[in-house]
Amino acid sequence: MRRRLVAVLSAFAAAAGLVLGVPAATGQAPQAAAAACSGPNWVAGQWYDVGAVVKYTNGSYYRAKNANPGYDPIISTWYWEPYSCDGGGGTTCNAPNWVAGQWYDVGAIVRYTNGGYYRAKNANPGYDPIISTWYWEPYTCGGGTDPGNPPGNPGAFVISEAQFNQIFPGRNSFYTYSGLTAALSAYPGFANTGSDTVKKQEAAAFLANVNHETGGLVYIVEQNTANYPHYCDYGQPYGCPAGQAAYYGRGPIQLSWNFNYKAAGDALGIDLLGNPWQVEQNAAVAWKTGLWYWNTQSGPGTMTPHNAMVNGRGFGETIRSINGSIECNGGNPAQVQSRVDKYRQITSILGVDPGANLYC
Repeated sequence: MRRRLVAVLSAFAAAAGLVLGVPAATGQAPQAAAAACSGPNWVAGQWYDVGAVVKYTNGSYYRAKNANPGYDPIISTWYWEPYSCDGGGGTTCNAPNWVAGQWYDVGAIVRYTNGGYYRAKNANPGYDPIISTWYWEPYTCGGGTDPGNPPGNPGAFVISEAQFNQIFPGRNSFYTYSGLTAALSAYPGFANTGSDTVKKQEAAAFLANVNHETGGLVYIVEQNTANYPHYCDYGQPYGCPAGQAAYYGRGPIQLSWNFNYKAAGDALGIDLLGNPWQVEQNAAVAWKTGLWYWNTQSGPGTMTPHNAMVNGRGFGETIRSINGSIECNGGNPAQVQSRVDKYRQITSILGVDPGANLYC
C-alpha cells in the first residue's frame, strides 16, 4: 500500500463510522446510581503506576492495568481499564442493542456487540461506539460490567492458529499468531461485530489485504530503501525526531510517513514517532498498526475498512480505502484480482460465503 495517499487522513481518525441512516426514536435507559470513587482527575503526561485510579474528562473512572506516562484512558486500552467504584450497587443497565445506522440522541445508552454499555456524548447516526469515541463514552451501570472490558476474551479470534498457518504457509516468523491475538485488545470491535458470518468475513478481508501488502506476510519493512528519506514531512510541527529516513514502510500495512507514525502512536499509546523501529521489532505493535489503519482510517475511500465490512459494503470497498484509484475503477485490475483471490481463499478456509461487492 502506498501511504503517500494518506497525508490528509490523520485529522479524520476520530470520524470513523460514516454510516448514514434514517433518524429513529430511541429510548433512554435509566441512569445509574452515583459511584463512590474519589480518584484524582487524569492528567495527560503524568506518570501512573499499576493500580492507579483516575477520573477521566468524561466523568468515568479508570484504573491503570499497566504503568504509563499519562496515556489517554479511552484510547490506550492496554494501559487502562474502566473501573466501577460503587461496589456492585446502583442500577443494572437495560438498554437496547446498538444498531449501526440508527440515529442516537445525546444521552442515549446502548448495549454494544461486545456486551459493554455506551452512552452518546454527541448525537450521531449509529457510529461504532468502540471506534467513534468522540460520539460515545463507556457507561458503567453499577451491575458489575466494565464497559471497556466486557465479558469474553478478545484473544478468542474467529480464525484459529491452524487456519492462520494454512492461510500463510510461507510467512515470516516475525508475524506470529500470538502477536495478532495480543493486538486485538486495541480494537475490540474488529472481527467481533455483527453475525458470525460478518465477523469471519471481516477477519478474512483484513488478512487478504495484509497478505497483498506484505507478499504473504513475508516482508516486515519496505524493500526499496531508496524511498526511505522521502517519508519525512517537515511541514508537521513535530518534525521527524527519529531521523529523516526513519519513517519507511513497516508491518502488515507497511505504515509510512512521520504523520502516520504520530497518529498511530497517539491512538495506541506508543511512542512511534520517536521510536518507529518498534513496528519492526515487536509483532504485537506491528499488528496494532495494521488494526489502527483498518479500524480508524478511510484512506482514499469514504469509510474505514472495518465499517465497509460490518455495514455490508463488501470487500471491494476495503480495497478502495487502502489504495483508491491506484487500483480501483480500472486502475490496476490485476492487483484487485490478487486481493480478491486471497479473500476468497481465506473465506473458503473459514467456511463462510465471501459476500457480494468483491471488486471496486
